[in-house]
Amino acid sequence: MTALDASLAVRLDGFDLDVALRREHGVTAVLGPNGSGKTTALKALAGLHTLESGHVRVAGTTWADARTHLPPEARSVGMVLADPLLFPHLTLLDNVAFGPRSRGMPRAAARSRAAEELGRVGLAELTGRRPSQVSQGQAQRAALARALATDPALLLLDEPLSALDPQTRSVTRADLSHRLRDYAGVTVLVTHDPLDALTLADHLLFLEGGRVVQSGTPAEIVARPRSPYVAGVVGLNLVHGRLAGGGPPRLALAGGAELVVAEVPADARPGDELLATVNPAAVTLFTERPEASARNLWHLEVAAVTVTGQRARVRLHGVPGVELVAEVTLPAVAQLGVTVGTRLWAGVKATEVEVYPA
Repeated sequence: MTALDASLAVRLDGFDLDVALRREHGVTAVLGPNGSGKTTALKALAGLHTLESGHVRVAGTTWADARTHLPPEARSVGMVLADPLLFPHLTLLDNVAFGPRSRGMPRAAARSRAAEELGRVGLAELTGRRPSQVSQGQAQRAALARALATDPALLLLDEPLSALDPQTRSVTRADLSHRLRDYAGVTVLVTHDPLDALTLADHLLFLEGGRVVQSGTPAEIVARPRSPYVAGVVGLNLVHGRLAGGGPPRLALAGGAELVVAEVPADARPGDELLATVNPAAVTLFTERPEASARNLWHLEVAAVTVTGQRARVRLHGVPGVELVAEVTLPAVAQLGVTVGTRLWAGVKATEVEVYPA
């Protein structure tokens, strides 16, 4: 039996969502740019939005279809938001016990269940504290415990780590990963953070404009992204073109540029649409036109520079069909004089390009 079988068609203020999601178990991370429909999909699963058409079935029970719309409180669902939303006047134990109590469990049994769940997220020693007496990360773990204390069939996480500072986020992410491995239901995680998605989820689903543009395992997505947004999330450059005829294998790009490659799919024919990825670390930058072995060379302008640790990602544009990100060391940034507006030569070896069908 498929634990989650959903076809979500939602119309809201001129925005149309049309998403199908079927999962038997595990964690599905939903990613996409702002306004892509991620939170709308989550709220439709929770019963906070009514479907225009489609259905939501969980563990064989229909929550929504053409004739049914169970309200949120009638659905076996747990939800965790960026804000833990704990009751400030209650202890962590009573916060977590609130869910089972609201579903009719006797007080003693609910508190026992809450203590068990708090222990599973590493808060056994803090059950008597109020939310103001614990850290942000501990409060978020308590919110997860509260969501799981009702043993929901479906767990919905909406940016659960986004409000945490980087160090707290890292620790809480590890705790969350450990707890989710033991959860028997289906988890749907909405996030903007690629690291959250790649470390917590075993399935990724990308939305753009209310539609699914790609889904698959993290390994499948990383190997073959199918849109610029997806490629950016997994840290790759994506180029779209058509296989040119004659000469060395190459793709004809928009605006007349070309991308020379080492090989193409065996069944590809001239005129076929193909996608190509290039690792940013494989893009070499020069201040002067080089006498280099790279078969691909463009004179581009620096559009943006972002620094992470000891490395920088340099976004380049200026040639139609060619927008690249290069990853270089901080000493290289200083040596090349990289600033927004600088023009640099960017080279990519044909052997560094991965090509696959569009």
